[in-house]
Amino acid sequence: MNSQKTAFVTLLFTSDIHGHVYPTDYRGPGERNLGLAKLSTLIRKERLSDPSLLLLDNGDLIQGTPFMYHYAKYGGKGTHPAARALNHLRYDAAVVGNHEFDYGLDLLRRTVRDSAFPWLSANIVNGEDGKPAFGKPYLIRETDEGIRIAVLGLTTHYIPNWEHPDNIRGLAFEDALESARRWIAHIREAERPDAVVVCYHGGFERDLATGEPAEPLTGENQGYAMCLQLEGIDVLLTGHQHRLLAGELNGVTIAQPGSAGQAIAKVRLEFGRNAGAGWSLRGKSAELLAVDGTVEADPEMLALFADDERNTQQWLDQPIGAAEGDMSIPDSFKARLADHAFTEFVNRVQMEATGADISCTAIFTDEARGFGERITMRDIVSNYIYPNTLKVLRLTGRDIKAALEKSACYFMLQGEGRHIRICPAYLAPKPQHYNYDMWEGIEYELDISKPEGERVVKLLRGGVPLEPDQPYEVVMNSYRAGGGGNFDMFRGKPVVREIPTDMTEIMADYILARKTIRATCDHNWKVVY
Repeated sequence: MNSQKTAFVTLLFTSDIHGHVYPTDYRGPGERNLGLAKLSTLIRKERLSDPSLLLLDNGDLIQGTPFMYHYAKYGGKGTHPAARALNHLRYDAAVVGNHEFDYGLDLLRRTVRDSAFPWLSANIVNGEDGKPAFGKPYLIRETDEGIRIAVLGLTTHYIPNWEHPDNIRGLAFEDALESARRWIAHIREAERPDAVVVCYHGGFERDLATGEPAEPLTGENQGYAMCLQLEGIDVLLTGHQHRLLAGELNGVTIAQPGSAGQAIAKVRLEFGRNAGAGWSLRGKSAELLAVDGTVEADPEMLALFADDERNTQQWLDQPIGAAEGDMSIPDSFKARLADHAFTEFVNRVQMEATGADISCTAIFTDEARGFGERITMRDIVSNYIYPNTLKVLRLTGRDIKAALEKSACYFMLQGEGRHIRICPAYLAPKPQHYNYDMWEGIEYELDISKPEGERVVKLLRGGVPLEPDQPYEVVMNSYRAGGGGNFDMFRGKPVVREIPTDMTEIMADYILARKTIRATCDHNWKVVY
């Protein structure tokens, strides 16, 4: 009989890898401190001290880099790269994230079939029978010492508010908090685990220190409520928000390892043997292991994907056209303060593709640099990083004004000099530059010196004020058209037209057809303060 009195279980946990295998961001040369190839080095090191550790991924794995886009859109053959990578690293389980649906159910299900581990999501169920759509809702892992660890997978149920209906057809998304409550009770009773770990592709809706709402309480993120309301949960591993977190909330050990493979979370569970039989959880800790300049990429991982990476890089460097005039974005903040040639270009492409007279778009990240004189596919996917399609909504003038007021909340004035700044809500818990839209087809001004809700001081079309009740056709990306970013004024509005083609393809085809595009800027809008 094993008389050992103390035992430890190690959990390693990744989340929001977003397709980063190689240590690159694909925007330019040079190695970055990110990606699964570098995480592999940390995982190997941890396995030396604990060969039986539990390795988990928390979703948003198969989308987010040109590497994954190229595979999905250009007929990638063989085992999906995401499954190949996690198989090689011997992952024990993965959770379905919201971006797993971006390329459609067929590709997601093929990825699941290619995986040598289960994909968990207890609250994504089949619409017909209510059973978990991806097979297993949870995983039970028993150590050599007889310690039983339960891992429950959950996904933010807010997905139908963003995703194209075709990509989630036949699925139902149960409330993650209530699903967790039901499944944890079942697991505790039926499986008798020594510890329950919840892997939730969602984040924290409230400030962890004060409990104050950190965002509109839509149900997109329920991590705070899970820690306070659920009985029988020992560890909550989170994601979706791209935050770097490790600690404890209401006795629940929590962790979130950022995004793109910049870190991996390590949770250590200590168990003591009971006087009679079995084990009791005696201690818990969480930390983040960061990928920095001292971490070398694993040569085996690099070799495993060398052909895929080479093909991707060659595709990215294909010249597709040229720009005449300045379409570069040297300062993304300034480009959001007044009409800019690059955003005008994107809006005009959207208008031409759909026939709509009004359009809105965003500069998605601060890393977007617009176009130089020579345009390649790398330029397209570096600026337009999401696989959005286009929708034309029928909106009233009142809806448009409300959307502009929502976007105006992106800015604030600070200090005695009343300097204009980005509102902190758009910077934490993660940057949300993609939730500030810039419009074409209307003339408007936003005055940030005025209170929120009163900042639209000019709103015209063709020099004439927009009528509050008059209908207008407006094109936007599919995420925004579903109300993404808390643009509630768009939810449920009539969809006039829909273009199912990925916007990056639309932009590339537009440039290929013209060979040379010309920078234009009609200065139809500006921010004042």
